[in-house]
Amino acid sequence: MLEWCLRPLEMCFGGGGSDQSLLWDTDLKPHASGNYSIAVVQANSSLEDQAQVFTSPSATFLGVYDGHGGPQASRFITNNLFSFLLKFTEEEGGLSEEVIKKAFAATEEEFLRFVKQTWIARPQMASVGSCCLLGAISKDVLYVANLGDSRAVLGRRALVGEVNCGGVVAERLSTDHNVGVEEVRKEVEALHPDDAHIVVCTRGVWRIKGIIQVSRSIGDAYLKKANFDANPLFQQFACPLYLKRPVMTAEPSILMRKLKENDLFLVFASDGLWENLTDEEVVQIVSENPRTGIAKRVVTVALEEAAKKRDMRYDDLKKVEKGLRRHFHDDITVIVLYLDHLKESINGRSRHKGDYGCINTPIDIFSQSANEIDL
Repeated sequence: MLEWCLRPLEMCFGGGGSDQSLLWDTDLKPHASGNYSIAVVQANSSLEDQAQVFTSPSATFLGVYDGHGGPQASRFITNNLFSFLLKFTEEEGGLSEEVIKKAFAATEEEFLRFVKQTWIARPQMASVGSCCLLGAISKDVLYVANLGDSRAVLGRRALVGEVNCGGVVAERLSTDHNVGVEEVRKEVEALHPDDAHIVVCTRGVWRIKGIIQVSRSIGDAYLKKANFDANPLFQQFACPLYLKRPVMTAEPSILMRKLKENDLFLVFASDGLWENLTDEEVVQIVSENPRTGIAKRVVTVALEEAAKKRDMRYDDLKKVEKGLRRHFHDDITVIVLYLDHLKESINGRSRHKGDYGCINTPIDIFSQSANEIDL
């Protein structure tokens, strides 16, 4: 069962032939409670976003991993997180918050071990990290675990008494661990009362130590382990911080939610989407458009908005090559997952019976094969 999550492209049906050379997407695929689609557009020279969906008759896992400093951490998570999640679920006899915490901790530990093993040849790996957003559905219970500022949003029917009664409303399910959010900034400052410069505003952007916006991640070893930061090898290309204690953590925020009949769909996406569209706008797009190509539709609207912000035409933005494209928008990854069969499951009727499978996004859009993972 674990081998499905170790095949980066073999299960990636669809995709090619897009009207954009940097946009990849899937057709609708089945999962235990409905169907889903994925889309990703590349802006960086190396695609730093990665995403995957694992499906079985009894569980569905969704992952969105937004790397920074390079693509290695997000690729590493793709190859390891679901495997740990399946392993610990089997060992513990079911999915739980503790199982998810163990899977995150194991992924972090293994990545830091990898960084240490490659230290002599590649000391810059100590500055590579990734946000990590996980969704897991089992027995009609949804878990959302998050590090960083990728985001999960639920689209559900409005309840009686709500402003949009009868329509579809957006409910955010994850926490943005970004010091641009005042609450997160105060949390970081409270953990470092002896460091007046733990969070610094540079050119209008709040960053931890003037370096990074997110406060939680997989990787970023030099911001968590003093032995990396103080090592002369690392100091050859980065100024030492002389940490008294870690300034980032890999402890995820976890939400557990019993799914209900009014719950219609989930949207999991990297922050490149949310920089251009609000939760409400995304939910409206999904609820008002056909399912076929829905993830691609969400990404396209975000790109249209990014072009508008720069006073350029969308058609011109599509012609900008990767690398240069990063000046206009970030990598954007979107997973839209529908919850069609939820009512049948709640009422005790049979749910969709599907095979085990894992679909991963490409490690780089149309430029690398599955065997060229740079780890």
